[in-house]
Amino acid sequence: MNAELWKNIEFAYPAFFWLLLLIPVFIWWSVSAGRKYQGSVKVSSLQGLKNIPVSWKIRFRPLLPALRIIAFAALVVALARPQTSNTSENIDSEGIDIVLGIDISGSMLAEDLRPNRMEAAKKTAMDFVDSRISDRIGLVIFSGESFTQCPITSDHGVLKQQLMAIRSGMLQDGTAIGMGLATSVDRLRESKAKSKVVILLTDGVNNTGLVDPLTALEIAKAYKVKVYTIGVGTIGKAPSPPPCPTAAYRCKWWTCRSMSRL
Repeated sequence: MNAELWKNIEFAYPAFFWLLLLIPVFIWWSVSAGRKYQGSVKVSSLQGLKNIPVSWKIRFRPLLPALRIIAFAALVVALARPQTSNTSENIDSEGIDIVLGIDISGSMLAEDLRPNRMEAAKKTAMDFVDSRISDRIGLVIFSGESFTQCPITSDHGVLKQQLMAIRSGMLQDGTAIGMGLATSVDRLRESKAKSKVVILLTDGVNNTGLVDPLTALEIAKAYKVKVYTIGVGTIGKAPSPPPCPTAAYRCKWWTCRSMSRL
């Protein structure tokens, strides 16, 4: 039986459970009554009775008091009227498929937002996912290259796990906005949803990648994908952690102006 079912059980008349306090009285009465009315026969020898077969009634007689107590407890529970309910909710969906494209370049570790830009972007994305309960959402990450972190899914629990797992350094450093957008559009290419949306969260301008952002935008228009961008960070200089000793990591000590809507 499903254990979750027991968590939802309630009792209409829980006061009947006070009757369970009578169980010790029943036990005392059974023991004392058995001793009072127990008969005895004196014989000279039991040798002749050893081979007499014992019926199943005699063997199970000691269980009768326990069975009576169990039956009484079951009756009390029935009087308390255990109840459970199944609720259903109809949700009208607009049929929207969404892909979140998140920049994970080194500059996303700048600390003008707390604790840094990347964590702030992840928190904003988590809040957005929680607010879109009826939409399918996917996740694409990009820096110097792009990668599909989570395909479009209605399982928002899995999506949020993948969202929390992203970190800077997972891909080659850089800001390939065009590739991030192209990969996001590709996730929506075969979608049958009424509306298809890509939301890009980035803090920089395109400086690398094989696909130019304007080319990726034309691809999005061809597949009727709406593109929105969110600038992450503040205007001006921002503190960043020390440069990573690996050659693939290049920290940026500046932040550009927030990107305008594509």
